[in-house]
Amino acid sequence: MEKEHVEIKTPEFVTLRFQLAGLGSRAFAFIIDQLILMMSAIVLILIVYVIMFGQLHYRDYFGFSYMPIAIAIILLFVMQWGYYFAYEYFSGGRTIGKKWMGIRVIQENGHSLTLLSSFIRNLIRIIDSLPVSYLLGMIIIFFHPKHKRLGDIVAGTIVVYEKSKKRKKKASTLEKEIERRGLLKENLMIEDWGKNALGMEEWKLVKVYGHRFLELPMLERKQLTEQIAGILLPKIGIDAEGMSDYDLESTLLLLYLRLRDEWEYEL
Repeated sequence: MEKEHVEIKTPEFVTLRFQLAGLGSRAFAFIIDQLILMMSAIVLILIVYVIMFGQLHYRDYFGFSYMPIAIAIILLFVMQWGYYFAYEYFSGGRTIGKKWMGIRVIQENGHSLTLLSSFIRNLIRIIDSLPVSYLLGMIIIFFHPKHKRLGDIVAGTIVVYEKSKKRKKKASTLEKEIERRGLLKENLMIEDWGKNALGMEEWKLVKVYGHRFLELPMLERKQLTEQIAGILLPKIGIDAEGMSDYDLESTLLLLYLRLRDEWEYEL
């Protein structure tokens, strides 16, 4: 089951092939995440214990309150649910356990996980955990053809293996240029409508640009940058008019970083 694949056709009629993550890898990722949550819970319980123990000595002066216990219970619930929701949305579909196992959650159409999908997927986790130890979720994953639990079915998501982190020699030159400019993907904010306008074709275009522009003579490099920027930047609401050649190049490299995480898989 671990070797099964799923094919996704994009609106640009490009077929993407992902290797599905099966029950084994997902279970190990879950165990790692639960160990992290367990250690966090132990720390929280110890803090509450110290607070409650301190109250026994000073209750004649300050009274005695069960409020720390109530707060701890609420925090434990928020940690258990919020950990998966926050990590999967803000870390590209990866919790610490998933990152360790080399898997991630994506939309069934091949796009990155959205805020709504992450919310729904992890809200249904409460049902998947029934009756004990995620038994229902594991049974559904085992029998579902795409290894989905109930949360995946409702949210329209799948769990896939990530691409190997190996880079070609040319890519290392590009990475050095990106590092030299101090560019981080977080520097480019894209609205949801802009993300929807970017697909596999846009990724292929900006990828070719990134691997070629440093090798070109300055005149050809300027022409290529203006041409690619004129195609891609309007799709995310950026007006390229008046921008310097350096700023145009940096913006396209930021777009490269953003799209790389979404589209560069082991296909």
